Amino acid sequence: MQTLYVDPGSEDRDRSNASTPPDRHRPLPTLTAALKLAQPQTIIQLRPGTYNRANGETFPLIVPPGVMIIGDERNHGQHIAIEGNGLYYSHAFQQQNVTLILGDRAQLRGISLSNRAPKGIGIWIETASPMVINTTITRCTLAGIAVIGNSKPQIQDNRITHNGSAGIFLRRNAKGELIRNYCHATGYGITLSDDSAPLVTDNTCTGNQVGIYLSHRVQPVLRRNRLEENQIAGLVAKEAARPDLGHPQDPGRNILRGNGRYDLDNETSHRLLISGNDIAPQRIQGLVDLAPVEVEQGSLGPSQFRDVGGHWAAVFIEALVERQLLRGFPDGSFRPDGRLTRAEFAALIAQSFDLPRQLGTRRSFRDVAADFWGAEAIARAQMMGFITGYEDGTFRPQQNLTRVQAVVALVNGLGLTGANLASLGAYADRALIPSYGTAAVAIAIEKRLMATHPDPENCHPQREITRAEVAVFLYQALVTMGTLPPLFSPYLVNPDPYLPTFNDVRGHWSEPFLRRLSSGELISGFSDGTFRPDQPINRAQYAALLVKMLNPKPIRPATQFFDVLPEFWGHSAIVQAYRGGFLSGFPDQTFHPDQRLQRIHLIVSLASGLGLTPGDEALVAQYPDAAEIPTYARGAVAAATLANLIIRNPHNANLAPKQEATRAEAAVMLYQSLVHQGTLLPIPSPYLVGV
Repeated sequence: MQTLYVDPGSEDRDRSNASTPPDRHRPLPTLTAALKLAQPQTIIQLRPGTYNRANGETFPLIVPPGVMIIGDERNHGQHIAIEGNGLYYSHAFQQQNVTLILGDRAQLRGISLSNRAPKGIGIWIETASPMVINTTITRCTLAGIAVIGNSKPQIQDNRITHNGSAGIFLRRNAKGELIRNYCHATGYGITLSDDSAPLVTDNTCTGNQVGIYLSHRVQPVLRRNRLEENQIAGLVAKEAARPDLGHPQDPGRNILRGNGRYDLDNETSHRLLISGNDIAPQRIQGLVDLAPVEVEQGSLGPSQFRDVGGHWAAVFIEALVERQLLRGFPDGSFRPDGRLTRAEFAALIAQSFDLPRQLGTRRSFRDVAADFWGAEAIARAQMMGFITGYEDGTFRPQQNLTRVQAVVALVNGLGLTGANLASLGAYADRALIPSYGTAAVAIAIEKRLMATHPDPENCHPQREITRAEVAVFLYQALVTMGTLPPLFSPYLVNPDPYLPTFNDVRGHWSEPFLRRLSSGELISGFSDGTFRPDQPINRAQYAALLVKMLNPKPIRPATQFFDVLPEFWGHSAIVQAYRGGFLSGFPDQTFHPDQRLQRIHLIVSLASGLGLTPGDEALVAQYPDAAEIPTYARGAVAAATLANLIIRNPHNANLAPKQEATRAEAAVMLYQSLVHQGTLLPIPSPYLVGV
């Protein structure tokens, strides 16, 4: 993962012919220059300043797929301003005046953006799935964020204020998630049109003409939003709009009150059924049925701690709070930057884990009285193997915990092993790690347990850990156990460049995937240190790789193949792959374990085993060799295309269905299967087939 640094105040205004690559000490002078150098997974770190034409920027700024632009998330980019506009031609909406265009899986975090030109749009998203997080979008004369086509963005924790027609605008078939955004002083805070159907949750729309405006055939899901003090109405539904505002089994928990004419104005011809919202019946216009349901008063409206919004660890904190593994304070705060005592950490461990006891006896600490509030939690965490005391028989419950102590506790308690000290190269200050913690830190790096804000290149092992850092470490530990899905953060440690990998994959198109799989012990190579990525894979080898990576659960009884005897090396893997629905035999009750696997068989196997619904066969037309796809497999190919499972032929755009699948192709498509299941984070790659 490459990091490029940009400083608009840099005296070096032309690094185009520089002999040394840019780094934190020699930053690039413009974001435009950084975008030209960026590859998928590149992080572009912006320093404070103004990014405009006067300082050398060219608009619109086009962010390539998989590139992350990061400013300062703590204050929503207050001191990092992108100001400018340029003409962009959209295939669907012709010419537009735009500041910034986000490609698929691109990310924009912690900047401030404005477009004061006539009909100016801040961020344009068209048929892509990027993220916009902890950013300020203001003074855009038409719209702050426009989402078009089949886009599925994540727009979260942004301040979208003082824009013209709309704060966030979705059209066509756009979906995605709008989460915890603050939309203020705009025509319509959030506008949804055509057939868009996003999840809209925990947003605050106040001081607009209309809080949320729905038209045409939209079907959004609205939960825990606060629509207050908008001049005309809190929510307007027109034409054939059918918003989901809750039902008795899943209350809406939205707050609609104090708006101008109406809190809810249903101008459609059909009746809306809503349930579990804070809204006065007399403030409703149109056909609406209120389904009675009891909802706790404290659960209404945005469920965000008042001091967590915009914090770098917010997504981890809120995910744990939602699962009741973390709590805040009675005053509505979480105090993410507050310190954590050893007793508080023990209580958190005891609440989060229910593991077999590693130690048979309970140890008594002479400074932990039987009536101490954390005595039981300390005992439970100690017996599970997470914590120990000091040599003098004390636990020191009120002493603040350090980062290295937290790491050692989690690694020991979870029984994680296999330290590779080479991974310590991820941290510039690795010499400061105490000897008792080096192995644990190495393991934590490999398992991606650790995060450091604002500088992920340092460990700060002896620094007292904050409540936010503990939340991230804990969340990542639960990811390691398979209990929670992975989340992205640029502050998580990345061990990949420092871990040894196969000696024949450097520069290979599949290297990022194979390196990630190898570090997670999901694949292994040969005794000579190779993986042989371009070697064809046979059915038995594929079954073994599939079982190791996916560990499929049985959905049908076992069968006996005549040519796979119990003593055959791949017998158990073949049986498990068959029972999991990924592989079948032939009509004569044989399996042909040594038969090489074709790419089409690999795709059909994954579509079948993952239970993908056959897709629209029109999708296969994007492949130049679509005519070679067998009729029986066209639905599976369409489904696998929609699920982003398919890696195209590395040498052209063909599907190459009858070509023999290689070991690399099988491993990467299996990696994409784990991404589809929510187990692994996606890796941007130009070889993945997008929809």
